Amino acid sequence: MSLPVLAKENILLNKEADTKEGAIKMTGQLLVDRGYVEPSYIDRMLEREELTSTYMGNFVAIPHGTEEGKASVKESGIAIIQVPNGVQFGEGNEVKLLIGIAGKGDEHLDILSQIAIVCSEEENVEKIVSATSTEEILEIFEEVN
Repeated sequence: MSLPVLAKENILLNKEADTKEGAIKMTGQLLVDRGYVEPSYIDRMLEREELTSTYMGNFVAIPHGTEEGKASVKESGIAIIQVPNGVQFGEGNEVKLLIGIAGKGDEHLDILSQIAIVCSEEENVEKIVSATSTEEILEIFEEVN
């Protein structure tokens, strides 16, 4: 059974995160709960963040695992978490949109390019952060395909 890369069940609205680590764990747990990754992938996501920040600017962070974490990926998938009140990802780097990714093989590169296209438009990020339904967010990502 193949899971869709992004489904409305992969999107959480109006969440709170006190710390960057808490935000990453929440994102990873959604990937675990939806069947994309093994629980150990969350540790690889935290390792990745220690190596280099996944903050991308424009209120967006894209937490993902290290190269070693690929062994924990069962299916390629995206988890999107809206954090309207923001969470700090380092000095002055406020994140309101977490996009967790897990990619089999090189599929993460395609996923990243799709996310980059959507999130490079500040207007799209604002729409996602203020969206009141998972369907609204899905539509924004589907318009890119």
